[in-house]
Amino acid sequence: MSAPIVYFEIAGPRGAGLREFYAGVFDWQIDAAAGVPAASTGGLRGGLREDPAEKIFYLGVPDINAALARIEAAGGIVILPRTVVPGVVTYALFLDPAGNRLGLAELSGGA
Repeated sequence: MSAPIVYFEIAGPRGAGLREFYAGVFDWQIDAAAGVPAASTGGLRGGLREDPAEKIFYLGVPDINAALARIEAAGGIVILPRTVVPGVVTYALFLDPAGNRLGLAELSGGA
């Protein structure tokens, strides 16, 4: 199963500072909700958020529950099960065997 990277998040303790940095250094257009349109990054939508520093890549899959089962079978750990934000996204979070936190985003047609 192919799982393209479909979204990213960059977090840091100063949200305004992140917006200033990425807008100033990379000329990203960042909306009022801290969303970064694909046109700013060359094709990948993303978001900035105020939290402890980290980066998360979201992999697009057709069925999050099936992907989470494969992740656990391969030694990963589910840290947030399939979660629906109505009208926005269906997603989950997991740790790979090295402890990296990653996300899944359910593509249309998922279960």
